[in-house]
Amino acid sequence: MPTPPDLRARAERFRELHHQSAPLVLANVWDVASARIVEEAGYEALATTSAGVAWMLGYPDGQRISRDEMLGVVARITSAVRVPVTADLEAGYGPGPEDVAATVRGAIEAGAVGMNLEDSTEDPSTLFDIAAQTKRIAAGRAAADAAGIPFVINARTDVVLHQIGEPESRLREVLRRLAAYRDAGADCLFAPGVRDVETIATLVKELKAPINILAIPGIPTVAELASLGVARLSLGGGLMRAALECTRRLVRELRASGDTTPIASTPLTHMDMQQLFAR
Repeated sequence: MPTPPDLRARAERFRELHHQSAPLVLANVWDVASARIVEEAGYEALATTSAGVAWMLGYPDGQRISRDEMLGVVARITSAVRVPVTADLEAGYGPGPEDVAATVRGAIEAGAVGMNLEDSTEDPSTLFDIAAQTKRIAAGRAAADAAGIPFVINARTDVVLHQIGEPESRLREVLRRLAAYRDAGADCLFAPGVRDVETIATLVKELKAPINILAIPGIPTVAELASLGVARLSLGGGLMRAALECTRRLVRELRASGDTTPIASTPLTHMDMQQLFAR
């Protein structure tokens, strides 16, 4: 798939969207059809979900998919939409700084203008140490700068998500890690699992950088996140799971009742889908 000719402009626009009064809401997509539907709904940028792409291709989540397969899906999505696309590229598909640099170069070639980079290792109970992760982030930043693209690195720590360490020390560790990641060249900072107002406010105040929040049960509303100064809200794999839950419900109801009406009469018609891909 060809790299979009306006990639630098898309990247600049994506960077700008992290510095507005309301959070940038990213409805994470997993294929071209979901990307076109989200774009048509008026979203100013798209993100991929690594879990959703992996599941779509038959892999479990957790960097079981290869870099090339992941970037192949990203390239299909970026070539089918006009808005900026950032890619969830897990832990960069390799432990070393050179692996992250290669992933950044591949993402740019695929037409992405940003990426998530997490600090989880293959063992979910273990994170890269801070020194190693900052070298990885710095290598990704250098690769993007060499390409001449203002690529947005969203540095993620999984301290809260994987419940690393004692509960009373987790916020301190999140702050320590994300500050180091910011200083190594990350543009946006992400601590999935954080949900309470006090912790979110502390992240915004202490880190003084764009903060990404994951949509999980119990988080504040978009308006409340805006008042807290949050820059970005991601749905993660939630949108795909919601779509699949709808599918599961419909097929179970069909099996139980024999009534095809709920499926056959969906308001999203065959023609609607054809028109999504007409351009």
